[in-house]
Amino acid sequence: MPTERLTFPGHSGDPLSARLDLPDGPHLATALFAHCFTCSKDIPAARRISARLAAMGIAVLRFDFTGLGHSQGEFANTTFTSNVGDLRAAA
Repeated sequence: MPTERLTFPGHSGDPLSARLDLPDGPHLATALFAHCFTCSKDIPAARRISARLAAMGIAVLRFDFTGLGHSQGEFANTTFTSNVGDLRAAA
């Protein structure tokens, strides 16, 4: 499964760290993976789910929300609404 490292601007413009896990074969669909509160895109569960989906032909974008993992910004200043903004930016 090839993986591309990406960054993109989040809800407030801070760079968010992401991984795009790609299928080895035909690309059938794309999924956006949103990790749990205070986790990161690199937790084992996120990596395993993304790998399994990629094996089924589904590309998966997983990213760190603002202030978490390798993303920039201040986690203390985030809200449910700002997380939705990060999800929209990822999409």
